[in-house]
Amino acid sequence: MNIIERGRQFVQSLRTLAQRSAYDWRRCPRCQSTWTERYGGYSRRPMTLAGRQSVYVPRHLCHSCGRSYSEQAPALVPRSWYGREVHRLAVDSWLHMRCSLRRTAEWLRSWIGHQERWQHWCWFMEEEPARERCALEASTVQRWLDRAGVVAEASVPGQLEGIAATEQAGADGLWARLRGGVQRVVLLLTDSVSGLLFPPVVVKEEESAAAWGQLMARAQQAGLKLKQLSGLTSDGAQGLLAYLRQGMAWVHQQRCHWHLWRNLWGEIARLARAAVEGLAGEAATTRAKQVREELTALLHGVLDAPSEQQAEEALAALRAHAQGPSLAQKLWEQFDLLLAYVLPCHQGLQRVSPEWHWRDFRLRLSHGRNHGSEQRLERAALVWAIYHNFTPAQWRCERKRHYRHPGQSSLEVAGASPGEISYLDALNV
Repeated sequence: MNIIERGRQFVQSLRTLAQRSAYDWRRCPRCQSTWTERYGGYSRRPMTLAGRQSVYVPRHLCHSCGRSYSEQAPALVPRSWYGREVHRLAVDSWLHMRCSLRRTAEWLRSWIGHQERWQHWCWFMEEEPARERCALEASTVQRWLDRAGVVAEASVPGQLEGIAATEQAGADGLWARLRGGVQRVVLLLTDSVSGLLFPPVVVKEEESAAAWGQLMARAQQAGLKLKQLSGLTSDGAQGLLAYLRQGMAWVHQQRCHWHLWRNLWGEIARLARAAVEGLAGEAATTRAKQVREELTALLHGVLDAPSEQQAEEALAALRAHAQGPSLAQKLWEQFDLLLAYVLPCHQGLQRVSPEWHWRDFRLRLSHGRNHGSEQRLERAALVWAIYHNFTPAQWRCERKRHYRHPGQSSLEVAGASPGEISYLDALNV
């Protein structure tokens, strides 16, 4: 059962619960006997978005099994002081609105109890009966998020079954700092074509093949067919390279161009300084700028070439430049890894590792400092991955950012539209 089917099953269970009549509740949910009678009841007073509410919950006694049971309602969360809409809004505020735990709790307190920031929003409104103050704390929101993480962790087996039939992928890692100075790495695997995120893992370090083996094993558990994988974009992590050589030798690696440019800028600056030795003032500035522009244009000719033949010709031009031999040698040492994406068998393979996902990840997790343990960090990462797969990209492009599939989620691009099912349903919130 994939993640969409799990969400659909959860929604159907709530709808079935809402449609149960008084006659239906006469049937015992444990033994299915109708030999029952009313057995009193009790009142619940959950906090909802409309303030404190009083709900009477009838109880029944089953004479067949000798046990009692209570009627349930979809708006009530068992053993919680808050209604289901508060749970869902809290999780959505942390993920979609990118609020911290403290600000999420403060926002909900203001809304529910008409307190704190409510006085800034609605000071001009007529006075109304005072509401009971809300005492929601950030630690409570953290527990709700962790509970969603437990559900996400349990949904890993078969999470993308029948959806993730990819041949081109990208992998990357992000260091996260936990409390007490502990550092861990979040490893991520993504489909280069649809943008689907496979369930991430948290490991101690990324320089071992075993760490990347955990990531691939989890992706396979979620539904990825490793034998079909043919291209993988990544940076120069030695652990991943070792794992590919040992267990996935058929996969062609595409070296990340973004990381390559970051490493080459230092060499370009060194060559520019060497080219202006003996010059001073404006002449040195003009010459250094000229060398940087020439080398940058020649590098673009190699890395942006539409075919291997044109890339080899551009590499020869770079080698012929007075300051270019050292740069040409660096590119030649990994030439096959730089142009895997232009091969016909790797259509859709990205030439940049999924670095852009970490920006979205850090806005919510603040490098993991909100999570006191490795297990909580991993659960939060799993929740974030499910949120990303369900959430459509915005229609409107930005000045520096364009979306390949505006208005569509990764699941829709992969051909599995969730319809009315949201990530909150998939997390059973």
